[in-house]
Amino acid sequence: MQSHISATLRWLVLVGLTPFSLLGHGAEDSFKGVLIQPKDGKLRVEINGQFFSEYHYQEVSRPFFYPVMGPDGLPMTRNWPMAQGEGEEHDHPHHKSFWYAHGEINGHDFWSESSQAGTTRHVAFLRISSGAKRGVIKTLNHLVAKDGTIVGSDIRTMTIHNRPDAERVIDFDIEVQASHGELVMGDTKEGSMALRLAPTMRLKGKVAKGHIVNSEGVEDGQTWGKRAKWVDYWGPVQGKQVGVAIFDHPSNPRHPTWWHVRDYGLFAANPFGVHHFERKEKGTGNLTIKSGDSLAWQYRFYFHRGNTEEGQVSHRYDLYSSES
Repeated sequence: MQSHISATLRWLVLVGLTPFSLLGHGAEDSFKGVLIQPKDGKLRVEINGQFFSEYHYQEVSRPFFYPVMGPDGLPMTRNWPMAQGEGEEHDHPHHKSFWYAHGEINGHDFWSESSQAGTTRHVAFLRISSGAKRGVIKTLNHLVAKDGTIVGSDIRTMTIHNRPDAERVIDFDIEVQASHGELVMGDTKEGSMALRLAPTMRLKGKVAKGHIVNSEGVEDGQTWGKRAKWVDYWGPVQGKQVGVAIFDHPSNPRHPTWWHVRDYGLFAANPFGVHHFERKEKGTGNLTIKSGDSLAWQYRFYFHRGNTEEGQVSHRYDLYSSES
């Protein structure tokens, strides 16, 4: 595993490439497809000339996408704490738009931004590519404890698809690596593959008008802690109904996953927090990755117009689950 990563980085150096040399396209306004470019210390992602998101990876507690624009260019995630937004609650400052993190890995917290929390440190881009059908950002990251110890690593492959304006689709695949000794993914609800949604999409709050539905037909507040193949969170943004569904791929460990999905807009797939979700003995949800091994998860984020039925979420999940 480590030799493969090292070989990749050595190849980049030997052929004289920086990661941004792999973009493959210029900044032409007329570019059709997914264009990924460095800008102001971030990666800017455009789809057919329309802004989609920026990937933040420098001087952050963990990499994240912000803002995230859904169908019709509507902002799907909370602005705060990156910026001020109307009607937004200033809670959970670690809920930064669209991210992956977990709250207990070998006893270290990589979810919060408490004084004792660790960080997910960007190490290198392994691939950055633009294209007519899709764009790809592939990264190597280290899980760094508060004392500076590297606990483990992960490789993230984020594929942004060129789809019709009525939808936006991004696949987020993560390989968690026990690169520095055995890893125990701890039994906690604080994780893992997450969004913090726009305030009007929430279930509760002054401007909240949202709804939640899962693949088993469970709705709204009852979806928290339940297992499901997918969950869809939908509501109005700037007067238009839009939603986002997270798909848990059938090949994922512990599929169908549990969902840490809250009425205040937190939306997360979490295959570890059995103690909280099912009120079982603490540690029941622990998952161990032996030294030198790795485990991988695949998720799809499907941003759509309308409610769950109008967005054909169940059908779109079936298509995703049948992909190789």
